[in-house]
Amino acid sequence: MSDRKGLLQHLNVNTISAGTLAAIFGCTGPALIVIGGAQNGGLTQTETISWLFAIYFFGGLLGLILSLRYKQPIAGAYSIPGAVLVAGALSHFSLNEAAGAYLVAGIIVFILGISGLISKVMHWIPVPIVMAMIVGAMIKFGTGMITSLEKAPIIAGSAILVYLLSSSFVKKVPPILSAFLVAIILAVFTNQFHMGAMEPNFIIPQLVIPTFSLDAIISISIPLALLVIGAENAQATGVLIAQDYKPPINAMTIYSGIGGIVTSLFGGHNANVAGPMTAICASEESGKDKNARYASVVVNGVLFGAFGLLAGVAVPFVTAMPGVLIGTVAGLAMIGVLLSSLQSAFSKPRFQIGSFFALVIGMSGVSFFAISSPFWAIVGGVIVSYFIERRDFDTLKNNSKETPKAQFETA
Repeated sequence: MSDRKGLLQHLNVNTISAGTLAAIFGCTGPALIVIGGAQNGGLTQTETISWLFAIYFFGGLLGLILSLRYKQPIAGAYSIPGAVLVAGALSHFSLNEAAGAYLVAGIIVFILGISGLISKVMHWIPVPIVMAMIVGAMIKFGTGMITSLEKAPIIAGSAILVYLLSSSFVKKVPPILSAFLVAIILAVFTNQFHMGAMEPNFIIPQLVIPTFSLDAIISISIPLALLVIGAENAQATGVLIAQDYKPPINAMTIYSGIGGIVTSLFGGHNANVAGPMTAICASEESGKDKNARYASVVVNGVLFGAFGLLAGVAVPFVTAMPGVLIGTVAGLAMIGVLLSSLQSAFSKPRFQIGSFFALVIGMSGVSFFAISSPFWAIVGGVIVSYFIERRDFDTLKNNSKETPKAQFETA
């Protein structure tokens, strides 16, 4: 009863607006990636809706469980780079073979979580390098806000202007909410909403029986597992550290593994902790009270779950939103996260070269062996620091008060 009462107290205009914006972000552009991948893979409309149901419903449920249990803004969704990976793979494997590979990926993540290995590894990765990776991986949201000015100067420019004015003069309403409402109104008046070819239609998700192919496991399972751990979980962990939380790394990994196992039974590639949605919900846009920000994930999780259940009806309407609107609002929502991450990465004279390499690798968007840049940003940054900044590692090892281990909970 006390937990419910605390949640109700934390549901306010800040947490509700941040959770809603995170859901709108997650249900627009990323959903189009999944739909495009399903079309390229020759999936039926029912199979496509089942995929969307799995990753949104169980992703939202995962966020609800973690946020309510740990009282931290840990959002659940799915791996967007993972969706790109499997979208290409569906042209080479049947949906049943892909589902078998998703299942194996979920088992790999789950085993790594219960073993505690991920938590031990994260304890020894310098926080500045993780923070630099966060900036590199998410700076595209900031630049996307600026490029939106070129594509739609009225919508994007007005949203940015309203955000800046609201930050200075309107204290009771979150500036991101004011900017979003103005952008929506302008988009409606300028006829920027466009319905696609997909007709609204309620469709019951169907189960998919996994079959196992060694080629599919090698091509999908291993890269997907690494993306979940090295991209999504690592981004979310870094964001939470930047906001002075102590993320439960093992639990985040275990639940991400369970999410992958369950979603595979519906043809979904993985439900896991989500980096960008966690960044929005953990930012100051959710309010000054850090103890209340988990409520924004509850809002986000409920909306994700509803989107998954009603995917056949909701997708045509939600994806009609103009990309410039979503890009601008997402960039504004990321300002706080990017600033705090930059300060954590470069405010102290330690691991500076490694952090720089992590930053530029993350920004580059490179992909090796079907694994995206956030993973390689951490690997590259640590290797560079190990060879050039060895003294920083020695100091890190000897000074327990400044070690990254103090930043984590392993429960």
